[in-house]
Amino acid sequence: MQTILGGSGQIGEELAKELKKNFTSDIRIVSRNAKKVNDTDVFFSADLSIREKAIEAVKGSELAYFTLGLPMSSDLWEKQFPLITRNIIEACKINGAKLVFFDNTYMYPQDDHMLTEDTPFAPVGRKGRVRKEMAEMILKEIKSGELEAVICRAPEFYGPDKTQSITNTLIFNNIKEDKKLKVPLRDDKKRSLIWTPDASRATALIGNTPDAFGQTWHLPIDKSYPTYKEFIALASEVYGKELKHSVIPKFTFRVGALFNERLKELQELLPRYEHNNVFNDSKFRRRFPDFKVTTYREGIGEIRNEQIV
Repeated sequence: MQTILGGSGQIGEELAKELKKNFTSDIRIVSRNAKKVNDTDVFFSADLSIREKAIEAVKGSELAYFTLGLPMSSDLWEKQFPLITRNIIEACKINGAKLVFFDNTYMYPQDDHMLTEDTPFAPVGRKGRVRKEMAEMILKEIKSGELEAVICRAPEFYGPDKTQSITNTLIFNNIKEDKKLKVPLRDDKKRSLIWTPDASRATALIGNTPDAFGQTWHLPIDKSYPTYKEFIALASEVYGKELKHSVIPKFTFRVGALFNERLKELQELLPRYEHNNVFNDSKFRRRFPDFKVTTYREGIGEIRNEQIV
């Protein structure tokens, strides 16, 4: 059995579809309010911050995928994420399951350096420090040999359905609502975005590749690294209409953060939008040369088609 811990989010749902399509029909979906993604899935509702529930959730699993997300709250992250990570690590050890840990880039420095699997952690802000702690827990287990695990790391999302990201919120949601598009801080810096179905497909592939374990993998992206200005110009071509945008200055975010909790929580992520954000996926491409990466044109086209329907 392969179990998805946090199976109700976009990554978890796409992962379940990919596992069913290419690897196994023996899938368990775990979340607070779990439900099937595929007809053959089994589901288990659990609060993974409770040790006993985490152990029960992983029981009988060969592989456990950690794709769980939490609302953008530093207080909640600090309270819940390390605890849940410890519980999952222990659950995998007790049940003899391998762990596939889906990660983000919050622990990396937010500057112009190219990001590779060997980039030293230098988090900016509370959420970045939490993600650093979580990743280091997994790396410690890998190094000790007590847990067979692998880290799959993805940059900012863009994608269909209920994909949540700054790019989806400020660009594609505004296109759908016929509003002017927004870009945080700069529109002339290179961006790295991953198509969420690609992130899930690549995670499933790594999880079912035994020699991929014991290391960190950057998941694959379209390596054209467009600026937001170029990305929006491409979207204009795909949508067949001129899409205008404005750049939100840092000052506006700072003022808004005084009155809006979500904007307050976004403050620590803003530096990455002042710099080129270049995410290197060469390691994955060398190991999995036949993996088909969705181009930005293809991804934008899928979002457009979804919005038209």
